[in-house]
Amino acid sequence: MYEMLKKFDAFCDANRQNLWLEEDAVPEEKEESAEQVMDDCLSSSVSAERNGRLEKLLAAFQREKKIQNFRDLYTSILILLAASVMGYFFNSLGFANANIMTVFVFAVQLIAVLTNHRTYSMIAAVLSVLIFNFLFTTPRYTFHAYGEGYPVTFLIMFGIAFLTGTLALKLKNQAKQSEMVAFRTKILFDTNQILQCARGREEIISKTGQQLRKLLGRNVIFYSVKDHELEKSKVFMMQDREWSEQQKLKKEKYVAEWVLKHRKRAGAGTGNFPGAECLYLTVGVNETVYGVLGISIEKKQLESFEKSILQAIIGECALALENEQITIEKEKAAILAKNEQLRSNLLRAISHDLRTPLTSISGNASNLLSNADYFDKETKKQLYLDIYDDSMWLINLIENMLSVTRLEEGRMNLNISVELVDDVIQEALRHVDRKKDEHTITVEHEDELLLARMDSRLIVQMVINLVDNAIKYTQKGSHIDIRTGREGKNAVISVADDGPGISDEMKEHIFETFYTGTNKIADSRRSLGLGLALCKSIVNVHGGEIKVSDAHPHGAVFQFTLPAGEVYLYEQTTDTGCGR
Repeated sequence: MYEMLKKFDAFCDANRQNLWLEEDAVPEEKEESAEQVMDDCLSSSVSAERNGRLEKLLAAFQREKKIQNFRDLYTSILILLAASVMGYFFNSLGFANANIMTVFVFAVQLIAVLTNHRTYSMIAAVLSVLIFNFLFTTPRYTFHAYGEGYPVTFLIMFGIAFLTGTLALKLKNQAKQSEMVAFRTKILFDTNQILQCARGREEIISKTGQQLRKLLGRNVIFYSVKDHELEKSKVFMMQDREWSEQQKLKKEKYVAEWVLKHRKRAGAGTGNFPGAECLYLTVGVNETVYGVLGISIEKKQLESFEKSILQAIIGECALALENEQITIEKEKAAILAKNEQLRSNLLRAISHDLRTPLTSISGNASNLLSNADYFDKETKKQLYLDIYDDSMWLINLIENMLSVTRLEEGRMNLNISVELVDDVIQEALRHVDRKKDEHTITVEHEDELLLARMDSRLIVQMVINLVDNAIKYTQKGSHIDIRTGREGKNAVISVADDGPGISDEMKEHIFETFYTGTNKIADSRRSLGLGLALCKSIVNVHGGEIKVSDAHPHGAVFQFTLPAGEVYLYEQTTDTGCGR
């Protein structure tokens, strides 16, 4: 048994040199190093386990071969027996020997098609001549033939049977090869379609692992590579495999690290770590490696057809990962370009929006300092009001900018509590633009005791922004209606005006940062477009929604929701012994 194992092992090692995964043509220089010594130690530590698996592999191989040989032999005997019976039948009907010979030629062709080795068709060709001579030539039931032409007839019969059997076997192999090529093409097409539909690195890896597991019927392990280091592994196990096998595969990470470092195959069936459970290969394009793939080789080596499929799918996976990486880089470049554009727009907007009120403040202050004695009381009051308006506008601008930044970066701590909605709105109305007296502002409550969960400071600022926005974009004398109500588990607050309204194009972008649209505000001062963006951020952190719609007959309605709140009053009772 030991000698047989040695021969079988030598046979496997010899065949491994012809695998499709060839080593580099240039032989690697052998030099003793600490790393090589470690690799040798790791290889020797699994040699005993390797010998045990080799014995199982040999036993399974021999058992499968015996079953196949018995099946082919049984098929050949049945076909020759059937041909003999048919020949007897034709002979009894008075058919010529030439007709009977064609029956045996057909039998040889059939054996060539149904068996897996040409040896059976060759033996069948010889046996068909002997059976025909034994059963159908004079004298019968002997291997003698009285006719002088029979030797030539037998030779021609053997030649025809052998030739037709060989051609039938060749056609069978060609058909099988064509079928395999068609199957391989379909697999690659399906895999290509699957990987094209995959979105993200994780999905590409999952689809590749699942496809290989399904096609090869083997365990698959995939190590992602990031910054030239292996990340966590992902194992794709067959359904009938145990959890212990999955853990065994994960213990071979050192082999995958060696493959990543040396850019060469390793593991089962190679000269590097041959005792490993899997064959490990790099997944990459050119010099970029996106992962290391392991295929379980626990029972038998990969067949040539399986190797071609594996190579093609690895190539498809590598291209998909490369395309995903390119897409990510393009998105990063687009984000950088957008950020640069936003930064440019912000600087341009700030330079305009800050310069206008500062110039006004500086001019009014200069006039008051230089010409205060020449102004009457009403003129001075107006100059003071203009300075106050401009300074408050600057304060609100800076406050909005800081709030947007804190909310988007998640640095603002929320103080959520149950508040009375009417109190919050009244507090906001006390701080809106001083021009509110030029408009008619009304407040309507479906429920004056409506409660909502909120950070009251942020919601006050939000209502101020919405009302100020309505004041700025409507003419004097316009109506602004604030309504509150409840829908299901949400408190609903809306701010409506009867101004010129908002176009459909503006509605799609009105809550974006720095979007100002095309409408002119009452005092022609440009806005940074932070107010509504801040409102959206505030609503989002509260778990609500904000939207804009048209008012009838004209105007705009801004409506947002907040989680409704409840106040529970618990009555403390004492047991008096009377019962209830």
